[in-house]
Amino acid sequence: MKLTKIATAIGAIAALCAAPLAQAWEPTKPVEFVVPAGTGGGADQMARFIQGIVTKHKLMKQPIVVVNKSGGAGAEGFLEVKGSAGNPHKIIITLSNLFTTPLATAVPFNWRDLTPVAMLALDEFVLWVNAESPHKTAKDYVAAIKMGADNKFKMAGTGAKQEDQIITVLIEKAAGKKITYVPFKGGGDVAVQLVGKHVDSTVNNPIEAEAHWRSGKLRALCVMDGAPLPYKNKVTATQSWADIPTCKSAGIDAEYLMLRGIFMTPGATPDQVAYYVDLFKKLRELPEWKEFMEKGAFNQTFMAGKEYADWVARAEAQHVALMKSAGFLAK
Repeated sequence: MKLTKIATAIGAIAALCAAPLAQAWEPTKPVEFVVPAGTGGGADQMARFIQGIVTKHKLMKQPIVVVNKSGGAGAEGFLEVKGSAGNPHKIIITLSNLFTTPLATAVPFNWRDLTPVAMLALDEFVLWVNAESPHKTAKDYVAAIKMGADNKFKMAGTGAKQEDQIITVLIEKAAGKKITYVPFKGGGDVAVQLVGKHVDSTVNNPIEAEAHWRSGKLRALCVMDGAPLPYKNKVTATQSWADIPTCKSAGIDAEYLMLRGIFMTPGATPDQVAYYVDLFKKLRELPEWKEFMEKGAFNQTFMAGKEYADWVARAEAQHVALMKSAGFLAK
């Protein structure tokens, strides 16, 4: 009897050892990567860059498919992800329209409808003019607005009542004059408008204007951050990102950083969230990612979990105050 029991026990242990270990979750079909903005802008460029290096380094067994859904200032993308509850094969990259679009339009969406995954970085804003503009510094630019009539200067930006127009209002307050704001679908279009001299200025993200700055077509006047940027390698023949002065030093009371973060659909499980957090941690260690961060002069802050959700909640409150001050809240 004892021998029989021992044999049975050994058999049970052997069966357990032979059974496959439970695998952590991973995608079983292509992952749709939603961009709630037009092509060529900062979010679109980051999403497509991620798509490329994930494929190159085989960080996923399944492909990533980038899809732009910019309708309604990004509401199209947010509502689709909100309506895809329980689908872990759909993620979205966010920008400030995560907050501004529902506040300005009252569309039935809030960031809490989604599942936070991770902050990949924070994006900067730079005040740009055409390289042939007479305005050599931000102080020159503000002085010219002050001396001109209301709405004489044209500022191109992405969407209406979003981050670019919020910053435009801050510049208006510094100059004491109105600026004509001209909205476009994406940051790529915005940069082209300035290169073509169809507008006087933009507040594009660095990555959206870097190529035009490098080629000598645009001039960087100031950065909307509390301190100069840390990147000291020359981008143009004479300037690095670190050489751009802060807008505050020119009398423009504007500090603004924009989220580049990832969310999943409602109802994502901890295992599914953990998969994507781990994916983005691996991505951040690659040399290509570090080069991309420097090229776009990003603030490289990374967050996940409660820390990330708490940051997003604070950013939402900040945007409520900014939108209320600018008169952009839906009535």
